[in-house]
Amino acid sequence: MTIAPFTLLWALACWALSISNLLALSLAALNALFLVRLFMIQHDCGHGAFFRSRRLSDWLGRALGVLTLTPYDVWRKTHAIHHASTGNLDRRGTGDIPTLTVREYRARLWPGRAIYRLYRHPLFLFGLAPFYVFFIQNRLPFGLMASGWRYWLSAMGTNAAVAAALVGLYWLGGSRTLLLVFLPTMLIGASIGMWLFYVQHQFRETSWDSEESWKVQDAALEGSSYYVLPEPLRWFSANIGAHHVHHMASRIPYYRLPEVLRDHEPLAQCHRLTLRESFRCARLRLWDEDSRQLVSFAEARALG
Repeated sequence: MTIAPFTLLWALACWALSISNLLALSLAALNALFLVRLFMIQHDCGHGAFFRSRRLSDWLGRALGVLTLTPYDVWRKTHAIHHASTGNLDRRGTGDIPTLTVREYRARLWPGRAIYRLYRHPLFLFGLAPFYVFFIQNRLPFGLMASGWRYWLSAMGTNAAVAAALVGLYWLGGSRTLLLVFLPTMLIGASIGMWLFYVQHQFRETSWDSEESWKVQDAALEGSSYYVLPEPLRWFSANIGAHHVHHMASRIPYYRLPEVLRDHEPLAQCHRLTLRESFRCARLRLWDEDSRQLVSFAEARALG
């Protein structure tokens, strides 16, 4: 249901290069949605939710990691850390969007503030950051550099497979295939993925706590949104919008998440965020520990 249309659209985009660069780019952009869905399937493999067999899940995840430019074993470990520390102010820095509190931001000198403002700017966060993460950071086991050969093997093995695929694409279609089909598909898919990850935790009523008061289940429910997307986008994103449910029970496969929401009405009403409402989240930058909400820079200034 996913790999077949992904492969077909890829072939059509390559064929379209002989007719129109714009047509090829349009097909590549559409195929980015299928790439997002493939990443979400890889995501479920990492949680052991897709197959009963852990080994089968892992090998499918590794294969999909070549398509998504993501070394599976490295990602699975860092993502597990994200699940074990989301919303914890004392364990920030692995698998999350860098977030400062209002007090931390004010305590920084102007160069530190400028760097943070640059990073949190939407053009950087959803433009340059996805390129860095998927094309550069994922080439090495960042965060696990000293954690053993397994993560280096994951990164280097994925790199070798990606390099072989790129050589094959160049041999079949030349540089235009790489520039007008491969690159747009990957960049658009990465940006969509970064946006989804952002709105799942960076919304007004999210939750952050220090270590002594942080509880994993509270953080899962209160620190994750329910992103209510139109049905086609739910399919492409593999229901990852039900992120509060996913964080509370990550072994539930994506295709069962709608059932959980249907059978548990309080969860269906918890931290609902529509597509239109989500765009306002892009202006939220800092966690205010006093009001316990995510605020913009302007709102942080108004706090005094």
